[in-house]
Amino acid sequence: MKPRNTGRAKPQSCCFGLLAVIFLISLSYLTMSKTSMLRFSVVNFQLPPITNGNTSAMASDVHPVAEDSSIRSQGLETEEAELGRSLACELKDGQCEADHGKMVVKNSSTIVDQDPTRAMTSSEELVFNEEEKRDGVKPGRKPICDLSNTKSDICEADGDVRIIGKDTRMIYVANSAFSNRETGESWTIKPYARKWDKGSGAKVREVTMKLVKSHGEDKHCDVNHTVPALVFAIGGWTGNFFHDFADVLVPLFETSYHFEGEVQFLIANIKPLWIKKYHKYFEKLSRYEIIDYDNDDRVHCFKQVTLGLRCDQGDFTINPSKDPYGYTMADFTKFTRSAYSLKRDHPVRPGEQAGKKPRILIVTRKATRKFMNVKEIVRMTKKVGFNAVVTEADANISRFSQVVNSCDVMMGVHGSGLTNIVFLPTHSVVIQVVPWGNLDWIAGNYFRDPSSQMKLHYLEYSINEEETTLSELYPRDHAVFKDPMSLHHQGWDTFSRIFLVEQNVKLDVRKFRPVLEHALQLLHEQQYS
Repeated sequence: MKPRNTGRAKPQSCCFGLLAVIFLISLSYLTMSKTSMLRFSVVNFQLPPITNGNTSAMASDVHPVAEDSSIRSQGLETEEAELGRSLACELKDGQCEADHGKMVVKNSSTIVDQDPTRAMTSSEELVFNEEEKRDGVKPGRKPICDLSNTKSDICEADGDVRIIGKDTRMIYVANSAFSNRETGESWTIKPYARKWDKGSGAKVREVTMKLVKSHGEDKHCDVNHTVPALVFAIGGWTGNFFHDFADVLVPLFETSYHFEGEVQFLIANIKPLWIKKYHKYFEKLSRYEIIDYDNDDRVHCFKQVTLGLRCDQGDFTINPSKDPYGYTMADFTKFTRSAYSLKRDHPVRPGEQAGKKPRILIVTRKATRKFMNVKEIVRMTKKVGFNAVVTEADANISRFSQVVNSCDVMMGVHGSGLTNIVFLPTHSVVIQVVPWGNLDWIAGNYFRDPSSQMKLHYLEYSINEEETTLSELYPRDHAVFKDPMSLHHQGWDTFSRIFLVEQNVKLDVRKFRPVLEHALQLLHEQQYS
């Protein structure tokens, strides 16, 4: 028997084997190429459900901090200096709207991988830039910084992410997909959602994101994380109740809710008392202890990072057509009721329960834009058919949110206190009393438009010359009455001093009665869904 030759293959077998290998390689290449060209739609992803129960996974409950100078009365005392500064940016239709054709698709599940240098797969995150595709450039998977929004910049990246805080304030991202041209590219932003406002920006520190080919020994990981990072700031005008929501809490919800708690917050310009005040929001959005970005000099390593907060161009609103997950302000208020364990999703329908009248909350103010005849207003609400609750906004959010949610109608003079509409049941009624002085724009921008997005009924009552106490300070032939807009044009200091600080309201209750009757009728006509 001839011995078997195991050292050489027959030429015919070698050729057939080689052809088979080439065929398999070609097939794999075509399959991968086809996959890389697919366009994904965010509607295929399941959004986290918003429930009414408090399902926070935090092990401990941080009790609200006692009232102090930084949060007293929901920050209303700082309102005259801060609320309304967006007058400097009166957005017109069509302006500030930019769409670069960018689509971001994320896997909301946590990625656990022992190799931080591994490139992300197509099922985890793909960033397609339509402009690059039109130019015939292969879509890149590099960090994309959207700087087109007039209110907020946002950057998103995946790869081997190293985040360094304290004095460095750098985010380094290494990814094998980066080209030589891309390596070294960087973006520096202030991660606070009010970038056009120089006054607020002066209180926020900059953070830089930079692309690198690899990391040096000086950036060795001190802490490895298995969940994505979100880096943002709470400086700016926080401390004013309206800006707490418009600049931080609403954008934070819009940016982080889809993570379902599996996200690590790194916060710059941190205010411990402010965090405690809104602890229920933070505990509901993240299961992890907050990292004080300005005072932590460790190197934190992630596989995905978002720098900055996503938000609408306007104030206190969400544009579902621009939001990658289609969130709305109604989603935010439902989330808020869940976070604070608020029981009522809908107001009462008058007459549905014998002897039970709808409740109207009259939000009063201590310093400026006060109701001067509260007792008259209360008597009129009772004549119309309401039970009246009269109170000033409370710094204890957990307690005051329960009061607001127990009411069916809420009324108040324009100001930060009306921000509490986020706690109202859906389809409740909001009545904004607009002070004298052509304040229609700020009244609408701050509360009329947001109320509609929250699925609340909105009513507005603008006072006349007889109902403002400015008539006691200025003669009737003064520009205050003859040409209020001329005082607007003199700048914020003049405008705010006269129309927001010096003015109080004496409501003509007989003229105001039809507004109350309309509110009652809206409650009668409720169609709950």
